[in-house]
Amino acid sequence: MSGDSAALAAALKRFEGLYPEVIHLSLGRVEAALEALGRPQDRLPPVIHVAGTNGKGSTSAFMRAMAEAAGLKVHVFTSPHLVRFNERIRLAGEIVDDDRLIDWLTRTYEATRGKEITHFEATTAAALLAFSEVPADLLILEVGLGGRYDATNVIEQPALCVITPVDFDHKAFLGSDIRKIAGEKAGIIRPGRPVLSAIQRKVCDDVITAEAALQGAPLYKLKAHYIDAMPDHIGLIGEHQRANAALAAMAMQLFGNSTRIPQEAIFEGARTATWPARMQRLKDGPLTARVPGTEVWLDGGHNPHAARAIARHLAKQEGKTVLVSAMLASKDATGFFLPFRSLRPQVFTVPNAPGHRAAEPDELAEAANTAGLDAVACDSLEAGLKAAAETGADRILICGSLYLAGEVLSKNEEEPV
Repeated sequence: MSGDSAALAAALKRFEGLYPEVIHLSLGRVEAALEALGRPQDRLPPVIHVAGTNGKGSTSAFMRAMAEAAGLKVHVFTSPHLVRFNERIRLAGEIVDDDRLIDWLTRTYEATRGKEITHFEATTAAALLAFSEVPADLLILEVGLGGRYDATNVIEQPALCVITPVDFDHKAFLGSDIRKIAGEKAGIIRPGRPVLSAIQRKVCDDVITAEAALQGAPLYKLKAHYIDAMPDHIGLIGEHQRANAALAAMAMQLFGNSTRIPQEAIFEGARTATWPARMQRLKDGPLTARVPGTEVWLDGGHNPHAARAIARHLAKQEGKTVLVSAMLASKDATGFFLPFRSLRPQVFTVPNAPGHRAAEPDELAEAANTAGLDAVACDSLEAGLKAAAETGADRILICGSLYLAGEVLSKNEEEPV
């Protein structure tokens, strides 16, 4: 069923405006909501809790594919969605349908009536309620923002905590001190529960190591030989995805201490995992039909760490690439464009998806210019694509925003399934 029905939109809209616009990070509100719902967080299947700045979604996708290849039923919670809100809640392998989602949202609204709660906190509570009532073997629970005070951080005994690469992002909430950011991500670590960390910059590794020691949590770290051991061809494109697949493989082995995940399933999952808007080549559709004969790719990466991974991949491709980009106003636009300096792609900046605090195309073009790139501001996605195609480039990469990615997938009729 479509996730944009009027009834579902109304059920979601009821949670708007229940908390002031400036959000104070805290677990108190979501904990109160869960108490009113009967503590569904205590009735979940084993949980793998995933925090980090980059690679959370991809690592979760690899873990899901590996576990499902082993025959397990897997719940997944991710955010944000791209096209439909329903994408955030995958129940035993299937994206939740409207009718059941409306029921869980309605029950959550009734339980929280008169209480202050943010939209994300309320919908996270509804998701945990859903996960508690549908049987599964595993719940992959992705942090929304930060970790320590994220609404998902209510799981007292996770089977495993996973921390993907930590970098700068969400500066309005997490600040610009990388040590403090790492501390927020490490806030998901629970006493005595195992934690797995990606290859991190030293300062982040030190923070995670110290927090694990403080909590008496066994700490495992991704090693390069795990990356080398991944199959030659994996489901997601880019060298950085090999590291995400390897992190997922280690997670499955650790989780497999109680639920056996055979190596064949791990390799099969690495080969078959899918995750939209991560170096995704768009199919023939209404949007790509506007630029016939040109490859159109999509990546939702929106911070310097993601840009470095994208640029490394593009450097290995033959031919000319141009960028069509939009970003939120809160993002480090110049930092995003800097990794592309050696490639010197032309950049066409466009408005972000409606309803978000977007950087204006002129401002974004100026940021690209500051990074040493030639940039032109365009007044629409379609105008940006047309201008990009007129350069004669071999491929167009649309990038810089998951919200833009959602608009692109919707307009090209490629909704995630």
